[in-house]
Amino acid sequence: MVTFVIALIALVLGYVFYGKFIERLFGADPKREVPATSMADGVDYIAMPTWKAYMIQFLNIAGLGPIFGAIMGAKFGTGAYLWIVFGTIFAGSVHDYLSGMISMRNGGESLPQLIGRYLGGNVQKVFIIFSMILLILVGAVFVSQPADILARLTPGTLGVNWWILIIFIYYLIATLFPIDKIIGKFYPIFGAALLFMAFGIMVALFINRPELPEIWNGFGTKYDKNPIFPMMFISIACGAISGFHATQSPLMARCMTNETKGRIVFYGAMISEGIVALIWAAAATAYFGEHGTDQGAAAIVLEISKTWLGKVGGLLAILGVVVAPISSGDTALRSARLIIADFFHIKQKSIASRLAISIPLFVITLGALLYSLRDKEGFAIIWRYFAWSNQTLSVFTLWAVTVYLTLRRKNVLVTLIPAMFMTVVTVTYIFMAPEGFRLAPQIAYVIAAVVSLAFLIIYLWWKRRFDKGLVKADVDE
Repeated sequence: MVTFVIALIALVLGYVFYGKFIERLFGADPKREVPATSMADGVDYIAMPTWKAYMIQFLNIAGLGPIFGAIMGAKFGTGAYLWIVFGTIFAGSVHDYLSGMISMRNGGESLPQLIGRYLGGNVQKVFIIFSMILLILVGAVFVSQPADILARLTPGTLGVNWWILIIFIYYLIATLFPIDKIIGKFYPIFGAALLFMAFGIMVALFINRPELPEIWNGFGTKYDKNPIFPMMFISIACGAISGFHATQSPLMARCMTNETKGRIVFYGAMISEGIVALIWAAAATAYFGEHGTDQGAAAIVLEISKTWLGKVGGLLAILGVVVAPISSGDTALRSARLIIADFFHIKQKSIASRLAISIPLFVITLGALLYSLRDKEGFAIIWRYFAWSNQTLSVFTLWAVTVYLTLRRKNVLVTLIPAMFMTVVTVTYIFMAPEGFRLAPQIAYVIAAVVSLAFLIIYLWWKRRFDKGLVKADVDE
């Protein structure tokens, strides 16, 4: 328990000290006019209280990630604790905060527009395709599990297919309606429930005091035989760093009332998610020690919640594995709609313009979902592609933010180091993963090192040209 407590305290201190450092580095300006007021449209640009923006941002980025990812990553032992702590403080929270604040500085621009602004038009085109694939995968993979659980809770009444249809109808409504009508009203409640659920599990940990791994007893795998690098860093995504988050940050960048609230909304929501991931990693470790690792993540969540928290815990568990992923799915599709609208300069004031973009998106998402449901392996494959593309998205964002800081002659190490690290992680994974090139780990490591070094050389070459005045800096302020 000592390592768990230290990790918990470290996450809180990370918000207090490193979060403040990043805020000062960015230069949040309390007097600057924000998109919520300068571009208010009653649909996507709507001013919201800070507490509500924080709760929505937390639920948007959370979903299944900090629970399921942490449970799968906990099989690697104490390494999971370290990745959650250091990844959240120095990578994930920085990634979320800076992408959100840069979006805010640029009128609430969607992530592909920011990528194009700082990495160029060609990279933007690749990124749009990549981000749309990810958002569609999120919409697909975050439907089937909740639908399956709801079908189990309503035997003989509604089957899986009916629940999928109901969830998709909800998706369409939430995607089309103004952000304050459904998301603004219900998501703060769902987010609070998800936090309360995690808090209850944490209290149960301290009461039950199960045997948990300590960092001084060894670092590395405990139940999983796969290489800890890069597998753990792909498994634990949303609980440490996730590219999906940067697609969600512009939603709240369009609703915040002051730049100084960004540390609470963006950095704070990611720290909260890291805490949730840490709690579930510890709970899963205790569960594995008693029951083994054969059950799926959803079954483990339900079992732990019912055993440790009773009937109320079971109810909250249903909320965690049903409502939370559904909430991430609908905001993913909302982000996809806004990305397309921003790229083609389509105003979203009218319902007809929103429908014109949303309907094709839903058809494609449904196709991906049907593929994932064709058999058990189909879902496993689509989930693994989702996990890898999620982390790859963070690489794009981190390099773009690094360019942003360079243009303003600020400390780039805060994003350059995470960018290099995540480049190595994602390249290594795709070259050695079963759904990738299936190369030997040693070969994959070498390829990843070469690719990452090439990225660094390109960046340093560009920076040298910028320092000589051969590159014009874009101006957003």
